[in-house]
Amino acid sequence: MGLSLEPHDHVRSSSAPGDPPPVPPTIVREELQRILDSRYFKNANRSRQFLEFVVSRKLEGHEGDLKERSIGTELFQRAPGYATGDDPVVRVQAGEVRRRLEQFYQTGPNHAQVKIELPIGSYSPHFVWAGRDPLPPPEAPPSETAAISRKSFSLRTLLLAGLSFAALVFAILTYIRPRSTSSIHESRAEQFWSPALATQQPVMICLAKPVVYRPTGDLYRRYSKQHPGTFQTEVERSNQVLPLRPEDKISWSDFAAFSDYGVAVGDVYAAVQISGLLGKLGKASQVRIGANYSFEDLRNSPSVVVGAFNNKWTMQLSPNLHFAFIEEDGQLFIREQGARERKWFANFHETSGEDYGIVARLLDSSTGQFTIITAGITGSGTQTAGEFVSRPEFLEKALSNAPSDWQKKNMELLLRTAITDSVAGPPKVVEAYYW
Repeated sequence: MGLSLEPHDHVRSSSAPGDPPPVPPTIVREELQRILDSRYFKNANRSRQFLEFVVSRKLEGHEGDLKERSIGTELFQRAPGYATGDDPVVRVQAGEVRRRLEQFYQTGPNHAQVKIELPIGSYSPHFVWAGRDPLPPPEAPPSETAAISRKSFSLRTLLLAGLSFAALVFAILTYIRPRSTSSIHESRAEQFWSPALATQQPVMICLAKPVVYRPTGDLYRRYSKQHPGTFQTEVERSNQVLPLRPEDKISWSDFAAFSDYGVAVGDVYAAVQISGLLGKLGKASQVRIGANYSFEDLRNSPSVVVGAFNNKWTMQLSPNLHFAFIEEDGQLFIREQGARERKWFANFHETSGEDYGIVARLLDSSTGQFTIITAGITGSGTQTAGEFVSRPEFLEKALSNAPSDWQKKNMELLLRTAITDSVAGPPKVVEAYYW
């Protein structure tokens, strides 16, 4: 459909006799502003930008520019020619806008003259009259004879009736047809992260940095004197184990705390995976480590808290959750709170075994902000939890049996991973709890 602006400020389209008149752009802009001022878009900055962009482009007659790569380049500052298959930011945001538009038009009284729609499979908005016909329909062209006029009218009426019936059948089939797997993937991943995506603040990805002690230079030098040619450089000291014998005597002064060390491997894997997903969704994130963030920071931004026993904020935010991390009699495990009090332990034999992790999605955490906890009994469990929240296929499978209103609930998922040759396998949901 080609669009242009006429001197009378109407959006013109090729229409058959009897079709509704075109919608004036002034009315479209008024409806757009009403939508943007609603509670569904007012604080959703990225959805506002997307809807304003596609509506403006269509009103300006640039509907041909509303392609996925063009929108990604111009609106989301992606590089020209970027791989849309690897970066679904446009598809995800379009889905979010469709969801918010549906909520806007379905909730509460609505006296709009025109509706703005974003059809599935397209980034070009439609402007349709909302069940009324404010302008008179165009007059039928004069006919040469009354007989020809009646015949033309009958054919036109029959054609329009057939088209209307076909459109109705198509709409019904579209509504009841199961959505494609890819749409569900996008929708559920988007819904899982939607509270964070709807805010203007970047997501904080919060890692712990436990205290780490290393041998001092004096200890390395003493060892090097006994074994000439060893541990002469910092590269060697950082990448090789100091092979002390059990009978070697050392003192506490031979070790010192090193502030540049201490981030757990599993935590790093989880943070990288989560940051990568947020980048694909077009959401800014900030990685904070150790003392570089505080409870005040957690109160001001949505956050992902990574790690369990090595992260004090996880332990402060989660003691009253249904599944909680417990340290008792020197053992670390996950316990189900309540009457059942089931317990899950990490179990390793050399380089193989199993570990457990928790993903908690808290809409109303004690910080007052949307918070996700991804943590495991050991680093393998934390890595698995991070993989789970950053892979749409895992979210799709886990949430397919969730309550219909899970998006409005807190949730906690208990995950298990099998470990083979020190490598964690894909996450498996053991238990789920919603409240």
